[in-house]
Amino acid sequence: MAVEQQARSGASAAGAGRRRSRRDEILEIAVGLFAARGYHGVSMDDIGAAAGVTGPALYHHFAGKEAMLAAALIPVSEGLLAGGKDRAAGHPDDPGGALESLIDFHVDFALANPAVIALHLHELDRLPDEPRRRIRKLQRLYVEEWVTVLTALHPGLPDGEARVLAHAAFGLMNSTPFLGGEVDRRRRAALLRGATIAALLAPTPA
Repeated sequence: MAVEQQARSGASAAGAGRRRSRRDEILEIAVGLFAARGYHGVSMDDIGAAAGVTGPALYHHFAGKEAMLAAALIPVSEGLLAGGKDRAAGHPDDPGGALESLIDFHVDFALANPAVIALHLHELDRLPDEPRRRIRKLQRLYVEEWVTVLTALHPGLPDGEARVLAHAAFGLMNSTPFLGGEVDRRRRAALLRGATIAALLAPTPA
C-alpha cells in the first residue's frame, strides 16, 4: 500500500467516531500528497484538486503550504510528548513496564501515521526557523522520556548511550512508511513491538 493510501486509511481509523472538519480533511489530503510526491512536488492547486476545491479557496483554511506542513507536524510532536509522559508516568517503579508501554504507544502511532513520519524524515527542513525549532525541542523532550526509562532499566548506562538506543528504536518503529501491505496491521504491530523490545532489552556491550 502506498504511503498516501496508508495515510488516508490510518487517518480514517483514527477519526472514527468523531466528525472531522473540512480543514482536517484538506490537511489529511495535503499530508498524503506531500509524503507521496515530496513537498516541492505538490502545488496548492494540486491539493485543491484532490480536495475538490479551487487552489485559492484553500487560503481560507491555510496561509500556504508551509502552514499546512506546520499544522501537520507540530500537533504530532506535541501528542508524542504528552503520550510519552503519560505512559512513563503510569509505571513509576517499573521501568520494564514503562518501556513496554512506550513501545506500544509509539508502534500504534507509527502504524497510524506513516505519511506524517515520512514528512518528518524528509520535509522538516522546509519549515521556517520558529516552527522547526519548536518541533525539534518537542522531539528532544520526547527522547528524554525514553532516556529516563532506559537508564533506569540499564543501571550505569550513560545518558548519551541511552539516546543512541532510543533513536535506534525509533528507526525500527518509524519504518512504517516503507512497509508494504503484504502483512496485516496486527501482525506488523507484533513484529515491530517484538523487534524493538528485543533491541532495547539486549545487554549493552561493555
